[in-house]
Amino acid sequence: MKKSKLGNSDLQITKVGLGTWAIGGPWEFGWGPQDDKDSIDAIIEALDVGVNWIDTAPIYGFGHSETIVAQALKKTSIKPIIATKCGLTWGEKKERTPCLKAKSVLAECDASLKRLNVDVIDLYQMHWNNPPEDIEEGYDAMARCVKAGKVRYLGVSNFTVEQMQMVMKIHPLVSLQPPYSMFRRDIENDILPFCKKNNIGVIVYSPLQKGMLSGKFTAEKIAALPADDVRHMDPNYKSPRLEINLKAIDALTQIAKQNKITMAQLATAWVIRNPEVTAAIAGARRKGQIKETSPAADITLSKNDIAEIEEILKSRNDNLNNDYF
Repeated sequence: MKKSKLGNSDLQITKVGLGTWAIGGPWEFGWGPQDDKDSIDAIIEALDVGVNWIDTAPIYGFGHSETIVAQALKKTSIKPIIATKCGLTWGEKKERTPCLKAKSVLAECDASLKRLNVDVIDLYQMHWNNPPEDIEEGYDAMARCVKAGKVRYLGVSNFTVEQMQMVMKIHPLVSLQPPYSMFRRDIENDILPFCKKNNIGVIVYSPLQKGMLSGKFTAEKIAALPADDVRHMDPNYKSPRLEINLKAIDALTQIAKQNKITMAQLATAWVIRNPEVTAAIAGARRKGQIKETSPAADITLSKNDIAEIEEILKSRNDNLNNDYF
């Protein structure tokens, strides 16, 4: 599988990484019930097909995702690059609380090391830019984790250009993790050019728009998702967007068929065909999913394909009144 250097680090990461949001199981922003054995099988399969990095976060299932990653790694001799996050905490009632105070960030780092059962975190990312007034304090605490030998490199997620400029003055910034897909392209305007200019790696999440661009959803299947599935909160999964999205996916699926690839592979290949994108995070909840998505790392779309895709996306965008969300 093709690899790329992540920003100014010495990390060589595969063009597709494994995302573990869903394997955290049920929580406020979860994906509904999840079987731990399925999760472990998915993680091991990802490593077996050549994926060399895993992205997780303590908030996914209130620590459960990190714990499951550790359990899976006990079953294999492969040692992947581990990326996790900080900045979202919880209490006894398991209520999600944004916190970037130094004491909290330092405690989160130690807790993640313990749950993941590792001596060092390869990439430590600030999960959200909230509360904004504490970003500098939180990032400085993350830098202290690097100096203490607990973390190798620092990244951020969901940041603006201005916020990246702010933290770069404190400690080198290796990567940004933003959302990016055929249906969500706003980072093309200023985020990607800034990262390219400053050699900041870009690892994008939700390249399949939370699974919609896998081509496996119908309106009926979406309606049948568990009540606690986070996708019920996504406007792309609600009328009138949903009908417009499904129409675009029908057209995109024809391009996938012409290339003898799946819709998930097409959507992922389209994301990583952008030279300003280092790699994409592909989520997996069970065996078979990452095996399907990961070949996208080695798929090259023709200029013709890209032009056809652009026409379909333009038509969708026009129907949505030029809203790239």
